[in-house]
Amino acid sequence: MKRVLLLIKRKGARETIMQKTEYLALLRGINVGGNNIIKMNELKKLFAEINCTDVVTYIQSGNIIFCAAEKAKTKITDKIAKILYKKLNSKITMALLTFAEMQEIIAKKPEGFGAAKDKYKYDVIFLIKPLQARDALKAFELRAGVDQISAGKNVLYFSRLIKQLTKSKLAKIAASPIYPDITIRNWNTTEKLAELMAKKRK
Repeated sequence: MKRVLLLIKRKGARETIMQKTEYLALLRGINVGGNNIIKMNELKKLFAEINCTDVVTYIQSGNIIFCAAEKAKTKITDKIAKILYKKLNSKITMALLTFAEMQEIIAKKPEGFGAAKDKYKYDVIFLIKPLQARDALKAFELRAGVDQISAGKNVLYFSRLIKQLTKSKLAKIAASPIYPDITIRNWNTTEKLAELMAKKRK
């Protein structure tokens, strides 16, 4: 977990140290299907307004890396949700992860996951709390010989045969009650986000 040290001078008191933590926010439903349209430079400004620093965005689908002094995830997500509602007039939910959590997602992927990109399409399904992996698993239908799914910590790993994509049942999750509580990123994007978080720590 990244910690950035800031010196804060107080009148009549010695300097105190405040630590910041690096986070990744995966916003759900940003710039999708003509809805909740927002430019990435606007998004960065909104995060700066709620005292987030070192803000970096990746592609247009709502991936934001930033640092914040707040340690309580619920408070951070509430602040982000409120400022986005003010801007978009729409309720935006999100998965919020630390660098350590992203490292664990990469390190504890199922054996062989992501290794045959010419044969399989790999996705990581991030769960928005309070949804748990054991409950989310029950909502997914699988096509035998096409789909595979495994649970991780607050994520599901999903792979589909590229030659049989039209037969995959992943799209059916959109009709499930849990759909508002998940956000999906492909494996390439997931790896890139972990890489960007690591680079910021150097």
